[in-house]
Amino acid sequence: MPSISPTSQGGEQSVGTASALASSSQSIQSRNAILVSHSQKGNPLLKHIRNMRWAFADVVCGYLLGQNSCALYLSLRYHLLHPDYLYYRIRELQKNFMLRFVLCHVDVEECGCYLETIKVYENKPADLIQGQLDTDYLSQLTHALTSVWSVNKTDVVTLESTFGVKCLYDTFHEPFKRVVSHHPPIPETPSLKDVEPSSVNEVTKVKKDTEERKQNVGRKNRN
Repeated sequence: MPSISPTSQGGEQSVGTASALASSSQSIQSRNAILVSHSQKGNPLLKHIRNMRWAFADVVCGYLLGQNSCALYLSLRYHLLHPDYLYYRIRELQKNFMLRFVLCHVDVEECGCYLETIKVYENKPADLIQGQLDTDYLSQLTHALTSVWSVNKTDVVTLESTFGVKCLYDTFHEPFKRVVSHHPPIPETPSLKDVEPSSVNEVTKVKKDTEERKQNVGRKNRN
């Protein structure tokens, strides 16, 4: 069995320690950098990632942004030539990533900003990137009504000043379909008050003629 001299043993220990430190350093750098697939070599997008470190690596996705997040790159021109490309790329990911992005190339510089922003907010809480909603009445009304795509902020002010709060509330809470009774309505008998003046005169004249006839018949019977 060959003996190991203290010098050689110390040398091996030094090499092992240096290798471990280098591996640890590379691991830290990998966690803080965007890992880019070798398939993206030559992509002009890489020139626009300036605020975040990136490095080529053997990853199945186009851009590895975190342990559970990734991005796929697709240009509109390539998609028109190869419409099934995105489908196969997504299928290759299987179930490895909870958060997936598809970078559709419209502006290369904008795509680079998206990658940098997603990487920066990798471990940030969700409320940090959520918009702050004001608690006053007009802001809440504007937020609710502008959720309808055809309503803008000017429309909200017009609706509020024209109809008021109560009218808007009643409109949004009344049923869309009114309940119709299955029983036909009973026609009301018109009274003399509801009859037009000309009709009243005709009714009075008929009554008067009837009474005169009765009186004439009675006189003939007495004679």
